[in-house]
Amino acid sequence: MRRRSLLLAVPAGLLTLAGCGDDKKADKAESSPSPSASAEPTAKIVSGPVPAVTAGTEFGQKPTVAKGSGEPSKDLAVKVLIEGTGAEVAKGDYLQANYLGQIWSTAKVFDNSYDRGAPSAFPIGVGQVIPGWDQALVGKKVGSRVELAIPPSMGYGSEGNAQAGIKGTDTLVFVVDIVNAFGPKSSAKGKVVAQDNIDLPKVGTNTDGNAPSIDVPKKDAPKDLVSNYVIEGDGEEVKATDSLLVQYKGVLWDGGKEFDSTYSRGQLASFSLQQVVKGWSQGLTGKKVGSRVLVVVPPALGYGDNPPSGSDIKKDSTLVFSVDILAKM
Repeated sequence: MRRRSLLLAVPAGLLTLAGCGDDKKADKAESSPSPSASAEPTAKIVSGPVPAVTAGTEFGQKPTVAKGSGEPSKDLAVKVLIEGTGAEVAKGDYLQANYLGQIWSTAKVFDNSYDRGAPSAFPIGVGQVIPGWDQALVGKKVGSRVELAIPPSMGYGSEGNAQAGIKGTDTLVFVVDIVNAFGPKSSAKGKVVAQDNIDLPKVGTNTDGNAPSIDVPKKDAPKDLVSNYVIEGDGEEVKATDSLLVQYKGVLWDGGKEFDSTYSRGQLASFSLQQVVKGWSQGLTGKKVGSRVLVVVPPALGYGDNPPSGSDIKKDSTLVFSVDILAKM
């Protein structure tokens, strides 16, 4: 039986493509504001027609896309503008991408990640985004630029999305730069850092996607928060307001028993640093994306005298974590 993550105080919200959810659908499932892929018919995918990209034609550049010409296809139209050389995106991966979305008939841009200065990340192929994305982007390679023309049935349906200015008859055009993809075997990447303090746990440095070992010394637990690099990545520093995608494993200082792990569940975790125990929010702020971090959380910054019901965590437990910071969300 898979255990739910004990880490989150509040479930982290999933990102939506258009930057705004469908209120009626959100009432039914707050964590899945876009139409569920499983509830939609499988799309017929055709090669084009899609509007021309007239400026910003290189991968990573904000594109300018012409208005659609004539009647759009009633099928899902997909065109690979730049073929990447990275791994293929698998169903269930967290896809990290920059994108621009506009309306076929007017060329009105309703959302883009380029102006926000960072790619977005979200599960792909599992009904957490609009069906056109789920069905078009699984199987594409990291490093690719893909253009999509998505009919209403594969977008927001006949209701559209009023908040984004999308009518129920609108075909949507997206240009998507696939920056990366993360799955259950994703790991930190970087420089191994010496672990010289004999009073602290030692964390394994394997990067094969398997859970690292955590060896807790038979010593008194530190009274203060510990946050040390095990592997130092080269990404940007994490801010206190960021949301992160991570692999992690948690054990008790007393006895070293594992109580929670993304590796055991076979599923990555995503969360806002404002929605987790203080030891995590303080311990990961300032660390670099791509890193593996040892975080030792004293009771006052963990669960104190109110541990999660049904868990192996007891009152006033010191918690030890290995955390791989895969990406910002």
